[in-house]
Amino acid sequence: MSSSPRWRGSQRRIGLTGGIASGKSSVARWLAAQQIPVLDADVYAREALAPGSTGALAVLERYGPRLQAQGSQPDAAAIDRAALGQIVFTEPAERQWLEQLVHPLVRQRFNSALTALADQPIVVLVIPLLFEAGLERLCSEVWLVDCSAEQQLQRLMARDGLNQAAALARIHAQWPLERKRALADRLIDNHGAPAALLESLPALLNG
Repeated sequence: MSSSPRWRGSQRRIGLTGGIASGKSSVARWLAAQQIPVLDADVYAREALAPGSTGALAVLERYGPRLQAQGSQPDAAAIDRAALGQIVFTEPAERQWLEQLVHPLVRQRFNSALTALADQPIVVLVIPLLFEAGLERLCSEVWLVDCSAEQQLQRLMARDGLNQAAALARIHAQWPLERKRALADRLIDNHGAPAALLESLPALLNG
């Protein structure tokens, strides 16, 4: 277990994390089906770069028209996310720049949402880069969805239609699961079939 400080308030805040394509979304859907509010960092990150947003304009100012989605209007310019991904997953300095732009906006959205949900007994925070961004302090406990490196690679290639090099670039942009395991409070085994992934969740939630 990590020695990093956790949220100590009366609200139970479950930080749900893991590597890309490890199975976080399946766990998040199950938790949402239990009528628990689920806050998703990926949703907030997309909103931070929505057409016409301050974030989108900053990206287009940095990279120029080549990043503007085809057909989008200058006053509500949309980003070509595939082109942006090709840049940030192959150039670490550019990924760092983008994270410095987006992470504070995501953190603000979490803070606002948590304030609005202050009367809820349990809230789930789905944060793929939870440890990388130092957001474990928002959570009373951290659940890590775990699988093997080979499973992660194969699932990502199948899910997103990526070749091996592109998939590995995305995986290596995050901390490896091996590093995250030592920092998590609970491990969720996703080495097996999809149905087996959910079997341990009731005990974790009620424990």
